[in-house]
Amino acid sequence: MLYAWIKIIHVISAAVLYGTGMGTAVYMFCVNKQKDICLIANATKQVVFVDWVFTGSSATIQFFSGMTLIYLKGYSFASLWIIGSMSGYVIAGACWIPVVYLQICCRNLAFDALKNNTALPKKYFRYYKLWWILGIPAFLSLMVVFYLMVNKPV
Repeated sequence: MLYAWIKIIHVISAAVLYGTGMGTAVYMFCVNKQKDICLIANATKQVVFVDWVFTGSSATIQFFSGMTLIYLKGYSFASLWIIGSMSGYVIAGACWIPVVYLQICCRNLAFDALKNNTALPKKYFRYYKLWWILGIPAFLSLMVVFYLMVNKPV
């Protein structure tokens, strides 16, 4: 029974992790197409908050629930699917940490432009582009992780 509850928590946190990332990416894309600095400033503020609260907490839950499930099932940490899953999370995390920094920079630059009634600086768009570049391997690695978790290939 304990295993089933932890697995439910693990699956829900996986959905939150991926869904929040996808949602913030779509939100940022749509908002930036509008070119409205007020909208961009407020959206980046919300994205920073959502990323900390939902992505950060669900990634933490994923780690602890995953380790618990591995232990309860008696899986070997040397299993290729577990090594692949952990590697995928390391890749996603290595991308996510700078992404959070870039989001904060984008938010600050957008609010500065709003406050000073100026256009967004080129640095904003450089950070935004890098945000996307880092987001792609993070999403792809999580897709691989989810495949491995569901299918557990030998």
